[in-house]
Amino acid sequence: MKIIPAIDIINGKCVRLTKGDYTTQKIYNENPIEVAKSFEAHGIMNLHLVDLDGAKAGQIINYKILEQIVSNTELKIDFGGGLKTNKDVEIAFECGANQITGGSIAVKNPLLFEEWIQRFGPEKIILGADVSNGKIAVSGWQEESSEELIPFIQHYQTKGIQSVICTDIAKDGMLEGPSFELYKTILSEVKTIKLIASGGISTFIELPKLAEIGCHGVIIGKAIYENRISLKQLENFIKSLNT
Repeated sequence: MKIIPAIDIINGKCVRLTKGDYTTQKIYNENPIEVAKSFEAHGIMNLHLVDLDGAKAGQIINYKILEQIVSNTELKIDFGGGLKTNKDVEIAFECGANQITGGSIAVKNPLLFEEWIQRFGPEKIILGADVSNGKIAVSGWQEESSEELIPFIQHYQTKGIQSVICTDIAKDGMLEGPSFELYKTILSEVKTIKLIASGGISTFIELPKLAEIGCHGVIIGKAIYENRISLKQLENFIKSLNT
């Protein structure tokens, strides 16, 4: 299971929100590049980088941060937030993103999202399935769509999608534990999908449980920044997974 720390960017700074609410933002570090370097120094190889300014603006904004992290680390970065056009996605890949995540676009403009899967390859495109009350949420979680979670994932699996990040919005930033039952349900109904758990991670003991369920990866945000999970614990866990 991949350990994937998250860096969320507003105004070039590393922040976290609670349940996607921009009014709850808390700045954890003025320098996201230093944060990314500290992750890499502890054996972490992957990073989930979210352009929250871009998500709000509906276009890529913080691509320079992406470029700087790529230039200063060997981290494999999946990048999301505000990717709405071919140009946005081209900029993300030109700046060094290993993968991009599309959530709202997959609901609002499915033909364009499918075009990205074909053009860039399914291994380069992650489906963002942010869920609220069983429905897919869009526009930086400001709106709830009519799309049901499982059929939504199944549909895009038929279009070639291999990886899905599923965030239970009710859990995000709450430090109350992830949605184990939700992830079990997804993995029982959508075979062979690479499921990346996101939202609510609060303690280290939750990580082996997610691995046991069959999650391909886990995104960890606030638990790291609030020192609930140490980078040393993650380093040791990664070593144990590789032995």
